[in-house]
Amino acid sequence: MKIIKAVSGVPIRLTPERMSHIGSRHPEMRDEADRIIETISMPDLVQEGDSGTLIALKHYARTPLSEKFCAVVYRETDIGDGFVLTAYFTRQSANWRRIAWKQ
Repeated sequence: MKIIKAVSGVPIRLTPERMSHIGSRHPEMRDEADRIIETISMPDLVQEGDSGTLIALKHYARTPLSEKFCAVVYRETDIGDGFVLTAYFTRQSANWRRIAWKQ
């Protein structure tokens, strides 16, 4: 299990079970744990997701797919704990979502 500090300072858990889930749903993310960690700890921006989640986004000029953003959906349960739900590559951020934090 990896623990990464989000920009809010909350430690976010990335478990082997979540990496397995992410890889099964998004095969291009199977070997991308380092990008997921970097996206949580040093995002370009964080958007408000659905049902109290947050979405960290970081732009990468090169990914297994092409130029993309890495999007990591996570939840902060309190000031001392949080966890990753999923991660995927996307061509742009969702412009309809509220920005919670920006670099």
